[in-house]
Amino acid sequence: MKFRCMRPWGRLLLAGASVATLACLLADHQARADDEGRQIETVTVTAKRLNLMGTASTASEGVVSDKEIQLAPIYRPGQLLETVPGLIVTLHSGEGKANQFLMRGYNLDHGTDLETYVDGMPINQPTHAHGQGYTDLNFMIPELADELTFTKGPYYADVGDFGAVGSVRVRFRDVIPDEAIATVGSYGFERLFAAGSEPLDNGELLEAAEIQHYDGPFTNPDDARKVNGVLRYSEGDDTSGFSLTTMIYHQLWTNTTDVPLRAIDEGQIGWFGTLDPSDGGNALRASLSVQYHAPVGAGQFDASAFYIFNQLHLFNDFTHYLVDPVHGDQEDQYENRDVLGGAANYAVSMSFGDIDNEILVGVQTRYDILQVGRLPSEGEQPLPMWETGDDPPSFFNDDRVRLFAGAVYVQATTRWTTEFRSVIGLRDDYQFGSDLDLLAPLHEQDGYTNGGTRGQTLPQPKGSVVYQPLGNLEFYLSAGEGFHSADLRGVNQDRSVDLGLPNTPLLARQWGEEIGGRALVGQDIAVTVAFYNLWQQSETIIDPDVGQDSAGPPSERYGYEINLTWQIRNWLEFYGSYSGDHTRFTQPFDDGTGHYGTFITDAPAATGSFALYLENLGPWGGGLEYRYLGNYPLSSGPCVNAYAEKYFDQPCGAAPTAVGHVDGKGFGELNLDADYTTPTGWIATLGIYNLLDTHAAAAEFWYVDRLENEIDTYPDGRADIHEHPLEPIMFRVSISKRFG
Repeated sequence: MKFRCMRPWGRLLLAGASVATLACLLADHQARADDEGRQIETVTVTAKRLNLMGTASTASEGVVSDKEIQLAPIYRPGQLLETVPGLIVTLHSGEGKANQFLMRGYNLDHGTDLETYVDGMPINQPTHAHGQGYTDLNFMIPELADELTFTKGPYYADVGDFGAVGSVRVRFRDVIPDEAIATVGSYGFERLFAAGSEPLDNGELLEAAEIQHYDGPFTNPDDARKVNGVLRYSEGDDTSGFSLTTMIYHQLWTNTTDVPLRAIDEGQIGWFGTLDPSDGGNALRASLSVQYHAPVGAGQFDASAFYIFNQLHLFNDFTHYLVDPVHGDQEDQYENRDVLGGAANYAVSMSFGDIDNEILVGVQTRYDILQVGRLPSEGEQPLPMWETGDDPPSFFNDDRVRLFAGAVYVQATTRWTTEFRSVIGLRDDYQFGSDLDLLAPLHEQDGYTNGGTRGQTLPQPKGSVVYQPLGNLEFYLSAGEGFHSADLRGVNQDRSVDLGLPNTPLLARQWGEEIGGRALVGQDIAVTVAFYNLWQQSETIIDPDVGQDSAGPPSERYGYEINLTWQIRNWLEFYGSYSGDHTRFTQPFDDGTGHYGTFITDAPAATGSFALYLENLGPWGGGLEYRYLGNYPLSSGPCVNAYAEKYFDQPCGAAPTAVGHVDGKGFGELNLDADYTTPTGWIATLGIYNLLDTHAAAAEFWYVDRLENEIDTYPDGRADIHEHPLEPIMFRVSISKRFG
C-alpha cells in the first residue's frame, strides 16, 4: 500500500523547488522593504490569516477571522465554508438539502471526507439515509459565526473520521450587538433575523432567531420555509470559562432535483423545470452542547459534550420510470437520529534540556442511535410493497443502527532549534456498529442482508517537519494516514449488489503527503503554496439508482494549491486561491452506463476564488467574490462494448448511451454585497448574486434513467447528463438596526 502511495514523491520534491524559489523571492522583497523602512498600515481584516508563522504545521491550515466571514458575499449558510481556500459549496436539489462540497479534486458529495464541526459539535452523519457523512448546515445562522479554522490532508492528530481531505471548525460568538434585520429579494426570498446579548450573573446570555422563505427561480417553487433559534450562555474565555448552547431548526421545502438534458431539449420542461413536482423534504434538528476551558497545572484543559437530535425525510425521483413504469421511481429516504458524545484534550509545554516541546493528548467519542431507511413512494406517500411491481429488494431498507466511535491521540511539537521544529502525532480510532435489518427476509432473497455487527480499529501515524530559515518564511514536509468510515449497511452486506465489491472496510484508509511553503511580505501580504498527493483505499461514489453513496475502488490524487492574502489598505483586502488537481481510480471502474475507465466522476480539475473585502471606508463595507469550479469528468471512460451489452443488450454504437467519454462543465460566478451604515445604527445592504448572470449548471451527473414517454421504447433506460441549474442574477436588500 505505502509503496503505491510513495510514487508521487518525485513530483512533490520537484514541486518543492518552486516553493523554495517563490518563497525566497518573497523573503528578499521583505528584506528590501525593511531596509527602506517602509511604514505598513494597520492590518484589520486578515490579522489571523497572517499570524500563522511559527505555529502552523503545514501550508494547508489556516484561520478565517470574524470580519472576513461577515464580509463574504454568500446567499446560503453553507457558503460560509467557501472562505476555506479552494472549497466550493453548491447544490443539486432543494434548498433544505445538504450542500455539495468540492475541494482538491474531490466531489465530497454532501460532506464525505470533509469533517465539519459547529460550536464543538460534529455535523457529519455516518450511515445516513442519503449520503455517508451527510453535512447539513442549514441550521447555522451566519451572523453567529465568530471564527473558522481549517486543515487539509491527513496530517493532524486531532482530526478524525471524514477529515483526511479537509476539516472545518466554526466557532460561535459569545456576544453580539442587539440588532434586527429584515431582508427581501428575488424569487420570493424573505428573511427576518433578530439577536442580542446581555450580561447575566458572571457571563453573557445570547439569543438569536431567524425566519426565512425562498422559492428560487424554479417552475415548481421550492417554497422553502425555515425557522432557526439559538440560546447561549457563556462565562470567561477560551482559557478559563465555559459555554452552554441550545439550538433548534426546522425546514420544509420542495425539491427541483437534477433533470436529464433531453427532457429540456425535447421541450418537456424548461431550464428550471422538474419532472416530479411532488419531490420535497423536511428536516428537524435540536441540540444541546457545552464547552469547558480551564488551566490545569502547567497546561490547558479543554472539553466538550453534546446531544443532537436529527430527523429527515427526503423525497427524490432520480430515475423517473426506470424501475417502476406505473408509479415512477420516487423514494422516501428517512431517518431519526440521536447522537451523544464529547471530547477532551490537554496541552502542556515542557522542556528536555534545551529542547522545547508542546504535548497534546486527547480523546473523542460519539454514539449514534438511529432508525434509517428507504422506501418507494408516490406523491410523497408511501407505496405498499405489493404495488411496486419489479422494484428490487435493494429499493427497500428499514434498519435500526447503533454506532460507536472512539479515538485517542497524542501529538508532540518539538522545537529542535530556532529554525527546525517537528510535529509528530499518533491517532488510534475504533468504531463498532450493529444493524438490525427489519427487511432481512426480503434482502436475503437477493443474497444479502444489511444486518450484522462490525468493528475495526485503525492506528494512524502523522508527522510534519518545519524549516524556518527566516522570520517571515517557512517550509513544510508532511505525511500521514487518515480514513473515512463507510455506511454500516454496505459493510454488512455479503456482497455489494450494484458494484460487485465485497468486503468493504468499515474504516477505509487514506494516505497523503504534502510539501509546501508559507511566506510573509511585510505585514500586508501572505502567500502559501502546497503540492499534495492523496491515496484512498475506497473512493466514495454517488449511486443515483438508490440516491445514496456507495463504496468504490481505490483512487489517487495529486495537485497544487496557491493562496494569496494582500492587505492593500487598512480598509481593503484581496484574497485569492487556486487549486489544480489530477484525479484517477487506480483500477478501471464500471459506472453503470456502459462506460469503463479510471476517471473519477464529478471530480473537478480545478477550484478557486478571488475576493475583495472592504471594511470601514467611512460608512461603506462589503465584499466582491468570483467563485470558480473547473470542468470534471461525468463518465469513468469511453463506452466499452462489453459493458454496453451488460446494461443495454447492445454494443456501444446502438446502445442508448454516448460512445465517447462524457465531461461536465464547471462555472464561474461573481457575487457582491455592499452595505452602508448610518451614524444612528441603521445599515442598508444590497446583495447581487450571479452578477454576470452566468447560465450554467450548479451540478451535473451522468446516469441512466427513463422518462414516461420512453417506457415502451427504452426497456433498459437511457444514459444522459443530468443538470441542476445555477440561479440566475438575483438581488437581496436588507435593512438592519443595531441598538445600544
